[in-house]
Amino acid sequence: MNIKILTPEYVVFEGEVDSVLLPGKHGEFHIMKNHAGIVSSLVGGKVKLYAKAINEAYAKNFTKENEKDSVFSYPITSGVVEFNHNKGIILCE
Repeated sequence: MNIKILTPEYVVFEGEVDSVLLPGKHGEFHIMKNHAGIVSSLVGGKVKLYAKAINEAYAKNFTKENEKDSVFSYPITSGVVEFNHNKGIILCE
């Protein structure tokens, strides 16, 4: 699935991932391939991308959670996500 993460200043990430874990108002939620369409607000926390690798151009924006798993995190203070037809856009600060 394709995910794009944008802030008002720059594109944080754009590419293919296996899934994404997001900080929602009522707790974290996981979006996986073929997930139903969703629009949701996000609160402060970490956006976690589950991917085999991240393009070098975007890697500087992420922290690798651990060496064993391919989990990359990006801290946000708030935002919104729209996901439909295996494409997601995360607008955040």
